[in-house]
Amino acid sequence: MRVALGQFNATVGDLSGNVEKMKTMWAQAVEAGADLVVFPELAVCGYPPEDLVYKRQFLEDNWTAVETLAGACPRKTVVAGFVESVNGTAFNAAVVIQEGRIAETYQKRELPNYGVFDERRYFKPGNRPVLIEIGGLRVALTICEDLWETETLRRFFADVDPFDLLVNVSASPFHMGKLDERGRIIARCTKAFGCGVAYCNLIGGQDELVFDGRSILADSAGRIAARARAFDEDLLIADVARSAGTVTIAPVRPPVTGAEELLDEVYQALVLGTRDYARKNGFRKVLLGISGGIDSAVTAAIAVAALGAENVLGITMPSRFNSPETIADAAKVANNLGFVLLTIPIEPILTPFNKALQADPTWDEKGLAYENLQARIRGTILMSLSNQAGALVLTAGNKSETSVGYSTLYGDSAGGFAVIKDVLKTVVYRLAAYMNEKAGRELIPSAVITRPPSAELRPDQKDADSLPDYDLLDEIIKGYVEKDLSARELVASGLPAKDVERVIRMIDRNEYKRRQSPPGVRITPKAFGKDRRLPITNRYATTIAKP
Repeated sequence: MRVALGQFNATVGDLSGNVEKMKTMWAQAVEAGADLVVFPELAVCGYPPEDLVYKRQFLEDNWTAVETLAGACPRKTVVAGFVESVNGTAFNAAVVIQEGRIAETYQKRELPNYGVFDERRYFKPGNRPVLIEIGGLRVALTICEDLWETETLRRFFADVDPFDLLVNVSASPFHMGKLDERGRIIARCTKAFGCGVAYCNLIGGQDELVFDGRSILADSAGRIAARARAFDEDLLIADVARSAGTVTIAPVRPPVTGAEELLDEVYQALVLGTRDYARKNGFRKVLLGISGGIDSAVTAAIAVAALGAENVLGITMPSRFNSPETIADAAKVANNLGFVLLTIPIEPILTPFNKALQADPTWDEKGLAYENLQARIRGTILMSLSNQAGALVLTAGNKSETSVGYSTLYGDSAGGFAVIKDVLKTVVYRLAAYMNEKAGRELIPSAVITRPPSAELRPDQKDADSLPDYDLLDEIIKGYVEKDLSARELVASGLPAKDVERVIRMIDRNEYKRRQSPPGVRITPKAFGKDRRLPITNRYATTIAKP
């Protein structure tokens, strides 16, 4: 049996567009001799459809799209994910199309309800195994999370005759380390059932999620025989056969080999997530503030890679607090990356603003309010130009700053998409060096990478004046935010108690800011947003002292 896995970039709600992509891939697969063509989880409607599932018309249109797909695939067998509605109940399902007719549907059994997943809100679990026969081989169907619960899956198939291939249609979002997790899960399943696994994953950006593709074909020994490209559409084709009790996989093309570098994975995810957020929401151009600092430089480099330099506009907005070095570096970033840079000094705007605010006798130029005023003036400039040009504003705040609230609400947090929102500051520096190495030239000036970071909102300001060293800060954030460790556990791991308590207080009291920040690309197992939902009004505090 020849199998083709069609990983493609689906758009949520674009039923006709998604079907057209599948029709094109089906034709390519059939021309290559495929007997079975597999598409990802909820491929018809895109993943995740969220509250669209509550719209009756959406469910009806979803089924019509499935019928259209069936009519357009008159030969061979097709498996594709869609939302099935049965007597008013919605299921995350996979349709089986054989010789142009809808032959069967499988309903997902394991509905994830953690992290970014809310499937129990929308779907009911299925309870019936579905197997099909193709070319003398028995094929069992599963959907995403079904594969991850091996013991449950073993019980599910307990009364089913042995099968040769386990097909899994998936919409598994990327985070660092995810590929290794998938490899372990797939190997566990091959050994549990003595079968091969055909794992077809989605690619593309959807709001803060990025799907990395990397569909997999594994033989019954758990060996990954073929893997599709990362962060790109691909049609993975291989021959599946059973001989002497083992299932073998023979890829039609040379397999993708080698593990991706961690920084390259992050870079590709950020580029794809930025490109798809802009394009799928109708934006051709983006703009962003260029300060001469590391965060805006990395954000600009990702924007150029995602959309092209001709579609990126930089705005530098110096004040008397900006050093000649950072002003010059802002121009160097734009020149190195090839995008247009406008200069709009904020001093002529800041002066009358400051004078008007002196109507309040407590107003002065020495405190945080005056610093934040500068950031808000810059945010207003960017949003005004966004309205004028119809361009999406990209913000440049990183995860370290977002965690502790080291940003100005309605200032540097103003924008439509936060490219590096889930990237810790230490990783931002590593990304900058990696992008320079990847390009073989200095995209980001070396001075930007080596200069101590500063918001430049007062004389001689440094981030270190307000925050612990970023190496320490990021370790605390990883422990508290991403691993849900308590203050006591963090201190027990060797982190200094004073800094742990201080950082945790900052993280906890800035939830209100994060709720008002734009979405951004998720690259870690726990990003701010759907992954982490804490009450804004919250008096619980994790402390080092035992009660």
